[in-house]
Amino acid sequence: MQDMPTVADLFPLLPELVLVGAAFALLMLDLFLDEKQRVLTHVLAICTLVLVGVLLVAGWGGQGTVLSGMFIRDNMADVLKVGVCFVSAISLVYAWPFLRERGLYKGEVPVLVMFAVAGMMLLISAGSLVMVYLGLELLALCSYALVAIDRDSPLASEAAMKYFVLGALASGMLLYGMSLVYGATGSIDLATISANAPLATQPSMLLTGVAFMVAGIAFKFGAAPFHMWLPDVYHGAPTPITLFIGSAPKLAAFAMAIRLLEVGAAPLGDYWHPMLAGLAALSLVIGNVVALAQTNLKRMLAYSTVSHVGFLFLGLAGGGATGYAASMFYALSYAIMAAAAFGAIIVLSRRGFEADRIDDFKGLNARDPWTAGLVLCVMASLAGVPPFLGFWAKLAVLRAALQGDLMWLAIVGIVCAVIGAFYYLRVIKAMYFDEPVGEAVRPRDDRLLQVVFGVNALGLLAFGLAWNPLMAWCQRAFA
Repeated sequence: MQDMPTVADLFPLLPELVLVGAAFALLMLDLFLDEKQRVLTHVLAICTLVLVGVLLVAGWGGQGTVLSGMFIRDNMADVLKVGVCFVSAISLVYAWPFLRERGLYKGEVPVLVMFAVAGMMLLISAGSLVMVYLGLELLALCSYALVAIDRDSPLASEAAMKYFVLGALASGMLLYGMSLVYGATGSIDLATISANAPLATQPSMLLTGVAFMVAGIAFKFGAAPFHMWLPDVYHGAPTPITLFIGSAPKLAAFAMAIRLLEVGAAPLGDYWHPMLAGLAALSLVIGNVVALAQTNLKRMLAYSTVSHVGFLFLGLAGGGATGYAASMFYALSYAIMAAAAFGAIIVLSRRGFEADRIDDFKGLNARDPWTAGLVLCVMASLAGVPPFLGFWAKLAVLRAALQGDLMWLAIVGIVCAVIGAFYYLRVIKAMYFDEPVGEAVRPRDDRLLQVVFGVNALGLLAFGLAWNPLMAWCQRAFA
């Protein structure tokens, strides 16, 4: 009979406990605040996310395995959780002025973001199939509500409905795959599944379960051909919500892939590595080709996300500690770049006007050279232009693919990177060489927002010039 866990045994859960406790406290506090005081809920939510990130960086609570192996706190979990917390905090900073001036701000917004972050943190530390599903559904349900926050917008309502229906389908596929894996191995513990996989009496059931899990992972990433929800959700949701959904959850999806495939299905790597390679090639081609035809910037960024997921899958398909560290580096880099890309739209938007078309950026350099320069940094990094962060991220995953004997996939990646550079450079060309169309677009007069966007955009250059520490951090996670 197992001993009852003590308080000390739960110390690795400290960041999650702080986050969830604060979320419940803010949910109650918001009931007693009027519209003018509601900024307090927002500020406290940002401070809580930063505090949890600091706790993780400082290592408070220590690493370990709790809840009978269902929750694992290791180096990989700490690195990804720090990224999730800080990117989510940045998304809330962007969200406040945008939602407030449109009358969309509600106290539930930061609370839903905090619960979504809690779901991501559980997903990142999952040691069993149950914890994977619990974290995933907590994240998904909060995301559906956030997308539908603008109830008067037909576009947002349609996006939320599509997201909900397709998300439910993907969750069902993932759950069905998990049930087959459980039936074949007799365990929900990921480490035990890995140990029992070679001894499975029904290998076809096990392989079918892994294939369904790969499909569920691909949906959560937005990889082709499971990307059909991405453009509509990115376009229909309020831009700060799109920023949040398009950045932090990619880190959680990466962790889900590692936990389910590398930890749980490691003996079947000869089967799921080719699946990921095929998804990578398909995502690279479809994402980049369809993005070329987009005139709406949010939809262009949605299809470019599909291509970036393809690059991320290069490292996962390559396998090994080097490949996984490269993919983790790419996931962190993309989260920062996505936050800056959607931040550029927010900075140029105002009530009654969404700067979400490429034409809205025409002639921006003539009106505001500083903001145009920041947007240039963002687009150049997404395109993979040296010395920005995006270049080193692409180089790392391409190297991982080559080390995994996937020369053909690396060639596809290089060709698609050249294609992808076109639509990012099109935005730069519009800012510097085209005449403005319609009313002149200028950045909003919000000093805090401009500072945050400036730090976010210039951070891509700073990390690009000093990318080694971030890569070393990722490598230590898989040492």
